[in-house]
Amino acid sequence: MKPTLLVLAAGMGSRYGGLKQLDAFGPSGETIMDYSVYDAMKAGFGKVVFIIRQDFADEFKEKITSKYEGKIPVEVVFQSLDLLPEGYSINPERSKPLGTAHAVWCARNVLDAPFAVINADDFYGAGSFKIMADYLSQMDDESTARQVMVGYMVKNTLSENGSVSRGVCGLNEDGTLGTIIERTKIYTREDGKIVFEEDGIETELAPEAAVSMNMMGFSSSTLKYFDSDLKAFLDVNAGELKKEFFLPLVLNNLIQSGISCVDVLTTPEQWYGVTYPEDKPSVIESLNKKIEDGIYPTPLWK
Repeated sequence: MKPTLLVLAAGMGSRYGGLKQLDAFGPSGETIMDYSVYDAMKAGFGKVVFIIRQDFADEFKEKITSKYEGKIPVEVVFQSLDLLPEGYSINPERSKPLGTAHAVWCARNVLDAPFAVINADDFYGAGSFKIMADYLSQMDDESTARQVMVGYMVKNTLSENGSVSRGVCGLNEDGTLGTIIERTKIYTREDGKIVFEEDGIETELAPEAAVSMNMMGFSSSTLKYFDSDLKAFLDVNAGELKKEFFLPLVLNNLIQSGISCVDVLTTPEQWYGVTYPEDKPSVIESLNKKIEDGIYPTPLWK
């Protein structure tokens, strides 16, 4: 069974200042998503599902999905604040999306195979897609016993232009995931040390510490837990304006309840992303170097 790639592309891009999902980074106008889909196709994924907002659906079809026709099956799913479990509602003044795990919940009806989740605006590297596809292709989709994530070294995921949010992983002795904690302010200090800041207190992180870049893999059998966890989240947080239902929360719950072990596949790949507008030139430079090295053709979609 070929796995599905689930691309989270509904984010608001508040720090970036625009729809970076649709921004051009390649020499022929390619988006970061284009490189992810290209790598996923080569790695063995059989379908792509995009989660977007309905307000840019037409532009998304024109700039993104039209170029994949005849290359790989594509589905588009909308994430919105009014898509909730029956009987639930949220604060009517809320405008911020409900989070990455809510996005997966919104796509639950089109996921019928093992699937990997990625962010639309993150460049993960071809090697990461290969190890994920190989794992998911062997997964028992009717079981919830084992899930998977790709772990990046935190030193390979930072921005020179400001702090970043990362899910910092605590690993068990067998390499499975013990805990994953979202740290919302990670940066490199002037002395070169990597730290995260919480309540004004800095805590050092080892450069090789494993972090999640939201490249996670699940059997479709786990979707029932996305549903129950979303309901539990809303029971407590329905009135909140900003609190989000993150993927690490679902993973933690699967682990703590004994439902799943989560295998962490380590990757040496360098992550590239555009948290801030100032990040864009370095991402373009990195992609151009890969094109020069023959890793990607140009144009990407001939």
